[in-house]
Amino acid sequence: MDKALCYGALGVGALMLLLFVLDLVAKFPFGGGDFVTADIFGFLASVIVIYLGWNASRDLK
Repeated sequence: MDKALCYGALGVGALMLLLFVLDLVAKFPFGGGDFVTADIFGFLASVIVIYLGWNASRDLK
């Protein structure tokens, strides 16, 4: 169960990272525009979630 939660966090972080990068580059899911700052903070939050999931999965080994 613990590993499933870690991998779930990695998956959600990766999905959000993909969405925010697509919005920055292609302005597709959220429309881009004036929300560049929100995209950058979302990108950083996604990277932090991915790191925390990866670090927690390393602790379980």
